Amino acid sequence: MMAIFLLLCGFQVVTHAQEVKKLEAGQAPGKATIDQISWLAGYWEGTGFGGNCTELWLPAADKAMQGIFRFVLNDTLIFTEYMHLIEEDSSLTIKLKHYGKDLEGWEEKSEWTTFKLVSIENQTAYFSGLTYSVTGNKLLIRLTLKEGDQVYTEDFNFKRIEK
Repeated sequence: MMAIFLLLCGFQVVTHAQEVKKLEAGQAPGKATIDQISWLAGYWEGTGFGGNCTELWLPAADKAMQGIFRFVLNDTLIFTEYMHLIEEDSSLTIKLKHYGKDLEGWEEKSEWTTFKLVSIENQTAYFSGLTYSVTGNKLLIRLTLKEGDQVYTEDFNFKRIEK
C-alpha cells in the first residue's frame, strides 16, 4: 500500500500526449469564462489508476467551481484532491492539492498543482496536461504523467450519478 502511495507521490505532470494539449513556453492561456465549463458540475463515479474514483464539482459561484476527487484501491482510501477551478484574467485555471489518507498534504502549504486552460471546444476543456470531456452522462479525464523517464496518459472514465 505504501509503495502505491509513494509511486503516486512521485508522479510529475508533463504534457505531450495525443488528446492532451499543452501550453508552449510563453504561450498565453486560452480565453474562457466559468460559464463555458458549467457542464462539468455534478457527481461522477468511475475508474482510474486501476481503482475506483469519485469526482464532485459544485456549480459556479463567484467565478469559481470547487471540486473533490477521491481514489480508492481495494476498498482502501489512497488519496483525495481538493480542486479550485477559477476564472481569472479572462481565462480558467485549475489549482489542486493532494491529501493522503491521514489528510497530510502532498504539496507545501503555499503551493498548488496548477493546470492552465489551452482551449474549450464544445464540452471538452483542454488544460495544459489535463483534458475533461463530457459526452452525454459520461466524463473522460485524460492526465499526462511522468514517472522517472516514462511518460504516459492515464484515463479516468466516469459516469454521472444522479443523487
